[in-house]
Amino acid sequence: MIGQRSATSDASGAHFAFTDRWGGVSAVPFAELNLGGAVGDDPDAVGTNRELAAKSLGLDPERVVWMNQVHGNDVAEVDGPWTTPVTPPVDGLVTAVRGLALAVLTADCVPVLLADPVAGVVAAAHAGRPGMIAGIVPAAVDAMESLGADPTRIVARTGPAVCGRCYEVPEEMRADVAAVEPAAYAETSWGTPAVDVVAGVHAQLERLGVRDRERSPVCTRESADHFSYRRDRTTGRLAGYVWLD
Repeated sequence: MIGQRSATSDASGAHFAFTDRWGGVSAVPFAELNLGGAVGDDPDAVGTNRELAAKSLGLDPERVVWMNQVHGNDVAEVDGPWTTPVTPPVDGLVTAVRGLALAVLTADCVPVLLADPVAGVVAAAHAGRPGMIAGIVPAAVDAMESLGADPTRIVARTGPAVCGRCYEVPEEMRADVAAVEPAAYAETSWGTPAVDVVAGVHAQLERLGVRDRERSPVCTRESADHFSYRRDRTTGRLAGYVWLD
């Protein structure tokens, strides 16, 4: 059985899902449900895991679009899976095709899932510390607006990510991040400088007019049920999925 949390908003008709690490076929240190194809895991295992995860959500594995994530702010509009031999480097996807699922990979970064069911538009974004300060979240919302979405109708969900109490950084880095996004200024539970990317993402969404927002309570670094790069370094990747029927 695939271990995961899947949430559907009955009011909006949008589907959001976030995986945990259980129910797949990958071996240690990628055990079990590693969905990342660029972390050193057996490609056949990753393919099987992606198929298992998609089918457990009622999705066709061939109708899930993945990204080549680079911690930037580029967003691609898609109407189906990539047809190019190499997946383009982007950190956001947007589509107006119902039934097409957009996926984002994380292992501490913030998976941002967005939907405007009235316009029939969804987006997925990979918001790590560099991407957050580069503006991947505003770029994703802007891309949705270009397809007819209205920020006041957008439903936003963020998944498991490292929390501000655990994301220790040098003081200079915290200052640089806070200069761009003050809400990300944080302190670890042991009293050292930190960055709260989740708080930064939600502050950006609020300023953009996105009112319907929910965040996962899970800190990946603290949870043994989730992959965490900061905790383990060599590890797998979780996935967030968003789609409309």
